[in-house]
Amino acid sequence: MTKAVLLNNLEHRDVRVITRRGAEFGDNVMSAVTFPSEFRDVQACFPIVFRKTIDGLGFEPVALFGFQEGENLFLQGDRWDAPYLPMMIERQPFMIGISGDELMVNIDINHPRVSLTEGEEIFKPHGGSTEFLERSNSLLFGIHQGLQGSAGFLAALLQFELLESFVLDVELNDGSQNRLVGFYTINEDRLQALSGEHIGKLHEAGYLAPIYMVLASLSNFRMLIDRKNATLHA
Repeated sequence: MTKAVLLNNLEHRDVRVITRRGAEFGDNVMSAVTFPSEFRDVQACFPIVFRKTIDGLGFEPVALFGFQEGENLFLQGDRWDAPYLPMMIERQPFMIGISGDELMVNIDINHPRVSLTEGEEIFKPHGGSTEFLERSNSLLFGIHQGLQGSAGFLAALLQFELLESFVLDVELNDGSQNRLVGFYTINEDRLQALSGEHIGKLHEAGYLAPIYMVLASLSNFRMLIDRKNATLHA
């Protein structure tokens, strides 16, 4: 169970973080939340789709790694088999803490990456932050900014009714029929039908490029299917 605590150099001076990949570290996940400022890197490797938030009141974009829960087709033993590691995966076991207007670094002390015997040191012997922690801080700040910017993007998609549910039916090489459901994508017909004024507003807000990156990312489904087929012969 997750136990987030405020990171400090007294209680956690001996804590290390294991950075290699593996299912035992929680990397066997089907997807990870992403955001428009990360789309350029994500779309080069993974399909970007949308799903409803846990409360069912909104949507969030995710990078897709597999076709079912617990399946990550990019996880090859202790290796991440893609040029890019999404930020929400890389940041573990650190989390963003907020107190008033101040951002703080929390750590999930129960996370399997947390160790006292191996991995990257968080603090130097005298208590200062290591380069690893500094990089993690920057990563968390980038995630925070990205998530903040995501709200306006999603609001624009809903305003112009650009999200639509889709079903992906896949027949694998072994003849099995598989169906991916529960996700949403950009409705290209509605996008093309928008007026020049509305397209201009999306462009001015910086949302048009991320929209096209989402559409471009869908070509990665072919590669995802190929990876799934490859597991059938493993």
